[in-house]
Amino acid sequence: MPVYPLRLLGCAAVLSATLGLTACGSNSEDTSDPSATAGTSGAQVEIGNTINYGSFGTTADIDCADGKSLNVGGSNNTLTVKGTCANVNIGGADNKISFERVDTELSVVGLNNTVTYRDGDPKVNDTGNNNSVTKG
Repeated sequence: MPVYPLRLLGCAAVLSATLGLTACGSNSEDTSDPSATAGTSGAQVEIGNTINYGSFGTTADIDCADGKSLNVGGSNNTLTVKGTCANVNIGGADNKISFERVDTELSVVGLNNTVTYRDGDPKVNDTGNNNSVTKG
């Protein structure tokens, strides 16, 4: 068996373990505990005030609320991000992501990503290839 499917299985096992632990539930009011959701729209894990989203070929809505940070990984995703994101990091390839607002920093690595933000004045770092980052 090639190494790639083994890595994919390993990632799936980690995600399943994470989801299994969070699905057990607790009565804690602490919002800094990690939470995870998965389904046809990809996997989203929130740790503290940071949302981590990873998927391949999905269309999804993400909510940064009022100042969460966002990390996006994967390829061929179409994402609509609502609310105000503080810091954003985008990796992968061929993602199309639109933001309502990005305040502090917007970093894009990878290739062929199309990123649009409607409002805010973030510091933009495009260290990948053939990415498009526009305000509008």
